[in-house]
Amino acid sequence: MTQKPLALVAGAGAGLGQSLCARFEQDGFKVIGLGRTAPDRPSGLFQTLDLSDAQQVPDLVADLIKQHGAPKVVIHNTAELVIAPFGETGLDDFKRTWASMVQSAFLLAQATLPAMLPEGGSFIVSGATASLRGGARFSAFASAKFALRGLTQSLAREFQPQGIHVCHAILDGIIDTDRSRNLHSLDPAKMMNPADIAEAYWQLAHQPKSTWTHELDLRPASEGF
Repeated sequence: MTQKPLALVAGAGAGLGQSLCARFEQDGFKVIGLGRTAPDRPSGLFQTLDLSDAQQVPDLVADLIKQHGAPKVVIHNTAELVIAPFGETGLDDFKRTWASMVQSAFLLAQATLPAMLPEGGSFIVSGATASLRGGARFSAFASAKFALRGLTQSLAREFQPQGIHVCHAILDGIIDTDRSRNLHSLDPAKMMNPADIAEAYWQLAHQPKSTWTHELDLRPASEGF
Protein backbone atom coordinates (compact mmCIF):
# COMPACT_ATOMS: atom_id res chain seq x y z
CA MET A 1 0.00 0.00 0.00
CA THR A 2 1.33 3.43 -0.97
CA GLN A 3 2.03 5.66 2.02
CA LYS A 4 -0.05 8.81 2.14
CA PRO A 5 1.87 12.10 1.79
CA LEU A 6 2.31 13.89 5.11
CA ALA A 7 0.96 17.37 5.86
CA LEU A 8 1.88 19.15 9.08
CA VAL A 9 -0.32 22.03 10.26
CA ALA A 10 1.26 24.10 13.03
CA GLY A 11 -1.42 26.07 14.80
CA ALA A 12 -4.20 23.57 14.13
CA GLY A 13 -6.80 24.97 16.49
CA ALA A 14 -10.48 25.59 15.88
CA GLY A 15 -11.25 27.68 12.81
CA LEU A 16 -8.66 27.97 10.06
CA GLY A 17 -6.28 25.38 11.52
CA GLN A 18 -8.91 22.66 11.57
CA SER A 19 -10.23 23.69 8.15
CA LEU A 20 -6.72 23.26 6.76
CA CYS A 21 -6.43 19.83 8.33
CA ALA A 22 -9.81 18.78 6.93
CA ARG A 23 -9.04 20.03 3.41
CA PHE A 24 -5.77 18.17 3.08
CA GLU A 25 -7.13 15.04 4.72
CA GLN A 26 -10.08 15.12 2.30
CA ASP A 27 -7.80 14.56 -0.69
CA GLY A 28 -5.52 11.89 0.58
CA PHE A 29 -2.96 13.42 2.92
CA LYS A 30 -2.03 12.05 6.32
CA VAL A 31 -2.55 15.21 8.36
CA ILE A 32 -1.01 15.89 11.75
CA GLY A 33 -2.00 19.05 13.59
CA LEU A 34 0.41 20.67 16.03
CA GLY A 35 -0.41 23.08 18.82
CA ARG A 36 -0.70 23.79 22.52
CA THR A 37 -4.32 22.69 22.90
CA ALA A 38 -6.10 19.98 20.96
CA PRO A 39 -9.50 21.07 19.59
CA ASP A 40 -12.64 19.05 20.18
CA ARG A 41 -12.87 16.25 17.60
CA PRO A 42 -9.74 17.22 15.63
CA SER A 43 -9.52 16.46 11.94
CA GLY A 44 -6.66 14.02 11.47
CA LEU A 45 -4.14 13.36 14.21
CA PHE A 46 -3.07 16.00 16.72
CA GLN A 47 0.18 16.37 18.66
CA THR A 48 0.26 18.71 21.66
CA LEU A 49 3.40 20.79 22.07
CA ASP A 50 4.73 24.31 22.52
CA LEU A 51 5.74 25.32 19.00
CA SER A 52 8.20 27.88 20.35
CA ASP A 53 10.10 25.28 22.41
CA ALA A 54 13.58 24.72 20.98
CA GLN A 55 13.71 21.16 22.29
CA GLN A 56 10.16 19.92 21.72
CA VAL A 57 9.82 20.98 18.08
CA PRO A 58 12.91 19.32 16.55
CA ASP A 59 12.47 16.17 18.64
CA LEU A 60 8.78 15.72 17.81
CA VAL A 61 9.16 16.53 14.12
CA ALA A 62 12.10 14.13 13.84
CA ASP A 63 9.93 11.39 15.35
CA LEU A 64 7.08 12.15 12.95
CA ILE A 65 9.41 12.07 9.95
CA LYS A 66 10.84 8.76 11.14
CA GLN A 67 7.30 7.32 11.34
CA HIS A 68 5.67 8.88 8.27
CA GLY A 69 8.43 10.17 6.02
CA ALA A 70 9.30 13.77 5.17
CA PRO A 71 6.28 16.08 4.93
CA LYS A 72 5.04 17.12 1.51
CA VAL A 73 3.21 20.15 2.93
CA VAL A 74 4.01 22.21 6.03
CA ILE A 75 1.72 25.04 7.09
CA HIS A 76 2.66 27.56 9.76
CA ASN A 77 -0.55 29.04 11.11
CA THR A 78 0.25 30.11 14.67
CA ALA A 79 -0.82 33.45 16.11
CA GLU A 80 -0.67 35.39 19.36
CA LEU A 81 -2.78 38.53 19.17
CA VAL A 82 -1.95 41.34 21.60
CA ILE A 83 -3.96 44.55 21.17
CA ALA A 84 -2.98 47.30 23.59
CA PRO A 85 -1.66 50.88 23.65
CA PHE A 86 2.10 50.89 23.33
CA GLY A 87 2.56 52.16 26.87
CA GLU A 88 0.55 49.23 28.19
CA THR A 89 2.34 46.61 26.11
CA GLY A 90 4.74 44.79 28.39
CA LEU A 91 8.02 43.24 27.34
CA ASP A 92 6.59 39.83 28.20
CA ASP A 93 3.70 40.47 25.78
CA PHE A 94 6.19 41.47 23.10
CA LYS A 95 8.40 38.41 23.63
CA ARG A 96 5.43 36.02 23.78
CA THR A 97 4.03 37.37 20.52
CA TRP A 98 7.38 37.11 18.77
CA ALA A 99 8.03 33.59 20.10
CA SER A 100 4.59 32.35 19.08
CA MET A 101 4.91 33.46 15.48
CA VAL A 102 8.54 34.05 14.49
CA GLN A 103 10.47 31.68 16.73
CA SER A 104 7.98 28.90 16.05
CA ALA A 105 8.31 29.38 12.28
CA PHE A 106 12.12 29.35 12.56
CA LEU A 107 12.05 26.09 14.53
CA LEU A 108 9.48 24.48 12.27
CA ALA A 109 11.42 25.40 9.14
CA GLN A 110 14.70 24.09 10.53
CA ALA A 111 13.01 20.83 11.54
CA THR A 112 11.26 20.20 8.21
CA LEU A 113 12.92 21.90 5.23
CA PRO A 114 16.16 19.86 5.14
CA ALA A 115 14.15 16.63 5.19
CA MET A 116 11.90 17.91 2.38
CA LEU A 117 14.76 18.71 -0.01
CA PRO A 118 15.06 15.31 -1.75
CA GLU A 119 11.38 15.19 -2.83
CA GLY A 120 10.34 18.85 -2.62
CA GLY A 121 7.08 20.17 -1.21
CA SER A 122 5.39 23.32 0.05
CA PHE A 123 5.95 25.46 3.13
CA ILE A 124 3.08 27.93 3.58
CA VAL A 125 2.97 30.69 6.19
CA SER A 126 -0.16 32.54 7.34
CA GLY A 127 0.30 36.30 7.45
CA ALA A 128 -2.13 39.11 8.21
CA THR A 129 -2.93 42.73 7.44
CA ALA A 130 -0.31 43.51 10.09
CA SER A 131 2.34 41.87 7.90
CA LEU A 132 2.22 45.02 5.76
CA ARG A 133 0.90 47.74 8.03
CA GLY A 134 1.56 48.41 11.70
CA GLY A 135 -1.65 49.78 13.16
CA ALA A 136 -2.06 51.68 16.41
CA ARG A 137 -2.23 49.34 19.44
CA PHE A 138 -0.71 46.47 17.42
CA SER A 139 2.99 47.09 18.14
CA ALA A 140 3.74 43.56 19.36
CA PHE A 141 1.61 41.75 16.79
CA ALA A 142 2.66 43.86 13.78
CA SER A 143 6.37 43.69 14.57
CA ALA A 144 6.18 39.89 14.77
CA LYS A 145 4.15 39.63 11.56
CA PHE A 146 6.63 41.89 9.74
CA ALA A 147 9.47 39.65 10.95
CA LEU A 148 7.59 36.52 9.90
CA ARG A 149 7.14 37.93 6.40
CA GLY A 150 10.86 38.70 6.17
CA LEU A 151 11.78 35.22 7.37
CA THR A 152 9.46 33.68 4.77
CA GLN A 153 11.00 35.77 1.98
CA SER A 154 14.47 34.65 3.01
CA LEU A 155 13.43 30.99 3.10
CA ALA A 156 11.83 31.30 -0.34
CA ARG A 157 14.98 32.74 -1.89
CA GLU A 158 17.12 29.98 -0.39
CA PHE A 159 14.87 26.95 -0.83
CA GLN A 160 12.77 27.68 -3.92
CA PRO A 161 15.73 27.00 -6.28
CA GLN A 162 16.09 23.67 -4.46
CA GLY A 163 12.50 22.66 -5.21
CA ILE A 164 10.53 23.77 -2.17
CA HIS A 165 7.64 26.17 -2.68
CA VAL A 166 7.69 28.73 0.14
CA CYS A 167 4.63 30.97 0.22
CA HIS A 168 3.34 33.77 2.46
CA ALA A 169 -0.44 34.21 2.55
CA ILE A 170 -1.72 37.58 3.78
CA LEU A 171 -5.16 37.13 5.35
CA ASP A 172 -6.58 40.64 5.16
CA GLY A 173 -9.81 40.32 7.10
CA ILE A 174 -11.50 38.69 10.08
CA ILE A 175 -11.73 34.90 9.90
CA ASP A 176 -15.22 33.63 10.65
CA THR A 177 -15.16 31.69 13.93
CA ASP A 178 -17.43 31.65 16.97
CA ARG A 179 -14.84 33.65 18.87
CA SER A 180 -14.41 36.30 16.17
CA ARG A 181 -18.17 36.69 15.79
CA ASN A 182 -18.47 37.40 19.50
CA LEU A 183 -15.47 39.72 19.49
CA HIS A 184 -16.20 41.78 16.37
CA SER A 185 -20.00 41.56 15.91
CA LEU A 186 -19.53 41.41 12.14
CA ASP A 187 -21.90 40.09 9.52
CA PRO A 188 -20.45 36.66 8.55
CA ALA A 189 -20.83 37.68 4.90
CA LYS A 190 -18.09 40.25 5.55
CA MET A 191 -15.74 37.73 7.15
CA MET A 192 -13.34 35.16 5.70
CA ASN A 193 -14.69 31.63 5.54
CA PRO A 194 -11.96 29.32 6.89
CA ALA A 195 -12.91 26.55 4.45
CA ASP A 196 -12.41 29.00 1.56
CA ILE A 197 -8.97 29.97 2.88
CA ALA A 198 -8.10 26.29 3.20
CA GLU A 199 -9.07 25.78 -0.43
CA ALA A 200 -6.68 28.57 -1.46
CA TYR A 201 -3.88 26.91 0.53
CA TRP A 202 -4.63 23.60 -1.17
CA GLN A 203 -4.27 25.28 -4.56
CA LEU A 204 -0.99 26.92 -3.48
CA ALA A 205 0.40 23.55 -2.46
CA HIS A 206 -0.42 22.11 -5.89
CA GLN A 207 0.83 24.84 -8.22
CA PRO A 208 3.09 23.75 -11.09
CA LYS A 209 6.72 24.79 -10.72
CA SER A 210 6.49 27.14 -13.70
CA THR A 211 4.03 29.40 -11.83
CA TRP A 212 4.74 29.39 -8.10
CA THR A 213 3.14 32.13 -6.02
CA HIS A 214 5.34 33.54 -3.29
CA GLU A 215 2.86 35.99 -1.76
CA LEU A 216 -0.90 35.85 -1.97
CA ASP A 217 -3.34 38.27 -0.35
CA LEU A 218 -6.88 37.16 0.42
CA ARG A 219 -9.74 39.32 1.67
CA PRO A 220 -13.56 39.45 1.58
CA ALA A 221 -15.08 41.34 -1.34
CA SER A 222 -16.32 43.98 1.11
CA GLU A 223 -12.92 44.61 2.71
CA GLY A 224 -11.31 47.96 1.96
CA PHE A 225 -7.62 48.04 1.07
